[in-house]
Amino acid sequence: MYLDYSLPPERFAPALIGAVLTVDGVGGVIVETEAYDADDPASHSYPGKTARNAAMFGEVGCAYVYRIYGMHWCLNIVCGDRPGGAVLIRAIEPLAGIETMIERRGTQRLELLCSGPGKLCQALGVTREHDGLPLGAPPFALTPSRVPAKLLTGPRIGITKAAEVPWRFGLAGTRFLSRRF
Repeated sequence: MYLDYSLPPERFAPALIGAVLTVDGVGGVIVETEAYDADDPASHSYPGKTARNAAMFGEVGCAYVYRIYGMHWCLNIVCGDRPGGAVLIRAIEPLAGIETMIERRGTQRLELLCSGPGKLCQALGVTREHDGLPLGAPPFALTPSRVPAKLLTGPRIGITKAAEVPWRFGLAGTRFLSRRF
């Protein structure tokens, strides 16, 4: 199997569930994502290209990394058949480099290491320096799942515009989500 970065965000986001994401060998299974499209008022690309969101208008398959609340990094994967689409990686199940994640996050509880976009970036060491880098080349590695994931679908969280759009996807049965569906 392979990941088709040209899929629209609302189709690419569920395809990422079950894929393995690592940064310099630290990471795990993607268990939660959210889709954002250029026509979506909740998307950073909605108002047009800026210095902050420039990666969303670049090559598909690259990282879009931004800061939220002035303190947390968030990792997105640029995708779609037109500029401005991306998928936010909301949570992963830790598998590789767990000791490094524990040190970076300051917690021993596995379910708290990467259960939210900011926690995930802290655990994986993702910063603005990763913005625009391809997910198919070091320091990133992104391996698609070999089996279809049993999906949960629901409205996106942590936003005020278009929050009701059901573009949040999760892996059924996992304890590593940022928030229950």
